[in-house]
Amino acid sequence: MTQDTLERFLFDNAPVRGEIVKLDDTYREVLTRHDYPPVLARFIGELMAAGTLLSATLKFEGTLVMQLHGTGAVRLLVVEVTSDNTIRAMARWEGDIPDVSLAELLGKDKRFMLTLDPDEGEAYQGIVGLESGQSVAEVIEHYMKHSEQLETRIWLACEQGVAAGLMVQKMPAVQGDTDAWDRIQALAQTITPEELVTLPVRDVLYRLFNEEEVRVFEPAMPRFACTCSRERVGSMLEMVGREEVDHVLAEKSTVDVTCEFCGKDYHFDPVDIEQLFAGHGTTPVQGPVH
Repeated sequence: MTQDTLERFLFDNAPVRGEIVKLDDTYREVLTRHDYPPVLARFIGELMAAGTLLSATLKFEGTLVMQLHGTGAVRLLVVEVTSDNTIRAMARWEGDIPDVSLAELLGKDKRFMLTLDPDEGEAYQGIVGLESGQSVAEVIEHYMKHSEQLETRIWLACEQGVAAGLMVQKMPAVQGDTDAWDRIQALAQTITPEELVTLPVRDVLYRLFNEEEVRVFEPAMPRFACTCSRERVGSMLEMVGREEVDHVLAEKSTVDVTCEFCGKDYHFDPVDIEQLFAGHGTTPVQGPVH
């Protein structure tokens, strides 16, 4: 049975809300797609947990995309979480990955980017730089405070094949327990990484907040799913342009594209390419292509 769980909770007498997540099968599914170095795998898990926590606060149908860019050994980390609670993630890196901080792995010109892409309406994107020594949790706390003006605290853990996280946010309010935010932060601060990944989420909430009035909502069940498709890959090839695509065809006789998130292979022969750029789409393929 899957242990993947996302739960939202509110403090009845305080302007504070929270989310807690535990990713087991979902995280393992991501790790099976590439042979990630252990340090990079940990950062991917932490970013997956953080993205799932933030997605629980969204009020629209669509996708939350979190990206870390750099010019060091790690060039890119991406996590996408949909309003249907599906998650996919990937990373690009070069060479050996030492056990150092995230900022050191990203090198120069490092930045964090968060995109909210609703199914209807325009996308919103925010970007912040990274400071030396910042953890994944600190990067997102910094982003939420300076870009969204929301006081946010996040605790993340990724070990034993499980990624987990806890988040609390201070909500705007004109009344309520004025000391609650400091008290709830102090209580949450006592959580250990081992407890986050090993205890059921309800046990974590009881362990931390059993003396508070907490309302817990029905849990969601996050899962791995990739949104790639032959049509989307075709659209990407159109953006690349006919000249570049024809150049690849001349060299290899087919255009082969592998999804970096799930590893699925897509193949386009000259007939497919001709149809694509003639505006007729691509010939459907029965079943997955590997």
